[in-house]
Amino acid sequence: MIGIADIEAARERITPYVRHTPVTALDQLKTPVETRARVSLKLELQQVTGSFKARGAMNRFLGAPREEVAKGIVTASGGNHGLAVARTAYAAGVPATIFVPSGVSPAKVVKMKAWNADVRIVGDTWNESNDAALAFAEETGAAYFHPFADPLVVAGQGTLGLEILEDLPDMDVILVAIGGGGLISGLSTAIRARKPGVKIIGVEPTGSPTLKASVDAGHTVTLAEVTSRVPTMSCRRTDDRIFEIVNRNVDDIVLVTDEAMDEAAHWLWFEMGIAADLSGAASLAALRQIAGDVGNARHVCALICGAGAEGTT
Repeated sequence: MIGIADIEAARERITPYVRHTPVTALDQLKTPVETRARVSLKLELQQVTGSFKARGAMNRFLGAPREEVAKGIVTASGGNHGLAVARTAYAAGVPATIFVPSGVSPAKVVKMKAWNADVRIVGDTWNESNDAALAFAEETGAAYFHPFADPLVVAGQGTLGLEILEDLPDMDVILVAIGGGGLISGLSTAIRARKPGVKIIGVEPTGSPTLKASVDAGHTVTLAEVTSRVPTMSCRRTDDRIFEIVNRNVDDIVLVTDEAMDEAAHWLWFEMGIAADLSGAASLAALRQIAGDVGNARHVCALICGAGAEGTT
């Protein structure tokens, strides 16, 4: 689907339009994580629009012919990709239409509209919203931006892997939240090319174990149902190419409950003053769950991939 050259090209394209987000040590805690490893947080929630999705959406736009988006951009999203597409369309001066499921964060809908997007709530799952987005693209000629099954989007997300390796050159374990799998596919491609010894651990909700079920089966599977209430991490089926990358590059996938992510979001707010959405807190939920099982890790990176107010109340 992509290689390191695609990620390097994406970085050259998008650097003027995205932020190099900071890292911070996870220390001075009232209730520490029980691990002997040093832990650093990569604060990608401080990216433009509040998540890593800005990277992929901007690369998708800049890597395609301008005439492709002349009639606007459409996508389906659990929230963060929709925000990124809304901002990209705003920068391009074209209309954006975002289809979202009923469980989407109301605050993220407000932000999408603030970027002048037309937001339409269709269905209870991303897959239903996506069907509506595809139909809209067919009807109107708007350019469809898939949130994960697109090489340009995946390459854009991969730029985060290059950035993390520069920020944390001695990192030996990284925890990454998984929705459809675009982020971990791009990031793992970059890490395997530049520092293949890093252990890459994906994190999925117990109510949407899309990649875990596929890896266990040895092929892409469609979940019978999705019960997680985290729309940014809920997807019944990934793309076959995404599965191949994850199956090849990712060392382990940890399942965490929605409640554990909610608790981790509150913990992050109390301990660090970080306002993460539940997907953004997923890496910490997993680390708190498996802290004693990260082996001889010396330096763990927990990727805080999305902003939200869930943990602040």
